[in-house]
Amino acid sequence: MRFPRRLIRPRSWPVRWRLALVSSGLTLAILLLFGGLIGKIATERIRDDFNGEVTSAAKILSGQIQVVYSPFGGKPQAVAKPQLIDAFALPDDASVWVYDAEGNVVSSNEGAQSLGAPKRGLANFNGMRVATEPIRDETRTITGFVQYGRSLSHVEETVDRVWLLVFGGILGGTLLAVFAGVMIARRAMRPIASLTATARDIAATRDPSKQMPEPVADDEVGELARTLDQMLRSLDAARAEREGVMQKQREFVADASHELRTPLTSVLANLELLQASLDGGGQAEDLEIVDSALRSSKRMGRLIGDLLLLARADAGRLEAHRRVDLAEIAGDAAAEAAPLMGERRLVVDNEHPLWVDGSRDELHRLVLNLLDNAIRHTPQGSCVELTLNEEDGTAVVEVADDGPGIPVGMRVQVFDRFVRGTGPADTARGTGTGLGLAIVGAVAASHGGTVEAGESATGGARFTARIPLASDRKASPKPLKAL
Repeated sequence: MRFPRRLIRPRSWPVRWRLALVSSGLTLAILLLFGGLIGKIATERIRDDFNGEVTSAAKILSGQIQVVYSPFGGKPQAVAKPQLIDAFALPDDASVWVYDAEGNVVSSNEGAQSLGAPKRGLANFNGMRVATEPIRDETRTITGFVQYGRSLSHVEETVDRVWLLVFGGILGGTLLAVFAGVMIARRAMRPIASLTATARDIAATRDPSKQMPEPVADDEVGELARTLDQMLRSLDAARAEREGVMQKQREFVADASHELRTPLTSVLANLELLQASLDGGGQAEDLEIVDSALRSSKRMGRLIGDLLLLARADAGRLEAHRRVDLAEIAGDAAAEAAPLMGERRLVVDNEHPLWVDGSRDELHRLVLNLLDNAIRHTPQGSCVELTLNEEDGTAVVEVADDGPGIPVGMRVQVFDRFVRGTGPADTARGTGTGLGLAIVGAVAASHGGTVEAGESATGGARFTARIPLASDRKASPKPLKAL
């Protein structure tokens, strides 16, 4: 089983886990040091006490037992209080052996285990702790030896239990340190987690007007919260100032575009009158100059109209919405675009009413611009399809062609302002403003919809605009205009 590398590398762990790991590691080191020291002292004390008990018992026995030698050379006899040897041997399953001065066995308790040859002091023999003490008579002469031995198993079991308790305490203390460290770290990191959540929310909504949580304590985290809040207030003020400047700029562009339409209309009217008067017998050179000025003025009028619509959309000053039939509007736009098709073929699939809340003029401009874009960027003989249908509560307007299509990298940029195509199929280069698809995007957005560019079934371009249908679609149906 392989663990992810981010789980193996401590640097990728959350801060609270690393804090808990450090605190529990220090606690483990301290507990190991003190636990080992206490365990060593305890085990040495247990063994010393046991050795002292064995030695003390051997000394008591040596003081109360006498080895008596017969003057006739018989076997020496051990003289002691009745049942003394059995009394010392019985409680702890000890073994007692009595030897004469030459090391011959004189007496022992019943069931005594072998303790080896008598050697003064403490010794170990076959898992027994053996103490040997000399037996002296009234003249302090050594008349024999007494051996007292007890099994070391009880001592080792006690020592093992001590170490088990020590290691159990170390493990329990470490686990408690881990748990306490996680809890303390989580509590300490809670203000930072709150700051992180607020910052993430601000990043998602892009709203710097929100405030950071108030710090509970006047510490480093509190200082961080106050610093972030000051930064957000500065950003919010800068954003408000920038929005104010941009709003004034949008309103200026909208007002300027509106004011330019009146003198431009007057110029167009005068140029048309001058053109009509020159057609009756003026010079050809003068007529060509007037025709050029008239074409430039008309192009300027279209550009001002486009800028006015976009400026109004930016400033939020578009026309009020009312219940309209998008299918009827699309039919009118198709009828207006039909004379401009040339040798291209226009196919319209527009049979059912699609009631939406919107502006008739703006939606008309949306469909007309999509058709005009198809005319400009497809060669003669191409087929342009206008399809309207209903899908998931939205009205879908789709304009597809079998022209060269749109490169994948340009399918988002085509809706930016002043972006113009330069493909070999463009039939009207030099006359477009680069604002047609930008207007389509602005109108769709102002109606709560979307627009996207893609590839048609024949490999050409496909533009799909989606406008939400009206919640209450009851309206008096109107007959669609046939092309």
